[in-house]
Amino acid sequence: QLQAYGGGLVQAGGSLRLSCAASGRTFSTSPMGWFRQASGKERQFVAAITWSGSSTYYSDSVKGRFTISRDNAKNTVYLQMNSLKPEDTAVYYCAVHPMGNYYLPTYAYWGQGTQVTVSS
Repeated sequence: QLQAYGGGLVQAGGSLRLSCAASGRTFSTSPMGWFRQASGKERQFVAAITWSGSSTYYSDSVKGRFTISRDNAKNTVYLQMNSLKPEDTAVYYCAVHPMGNYYLPTYAYWGQGTQVTVSS
């Protein structure tokens, strides 16, 4: 299972750090990703990281503001979000084991989501 947490309400320009802890099996050899889904919209790619952490990928909308990282010893992936904007408001989901392209929401396992709300 994946457990995402760390969401909340923050003012524009603020920061939040999301965490996603994996349990039940070892995910240290699998890429992991973060997606988000705003109300009434499709799930959108945010960031992904390879199993070693040596490569990271970001959507254009968050590049330079968000940072994905992982700690394989803790089976945990993080998303540091800085300079938050109201348009970042969404439910954020972590996922592991992409079945294809990292940017597509076709990962095998998903967390339950954590709400991030950015006020203007």
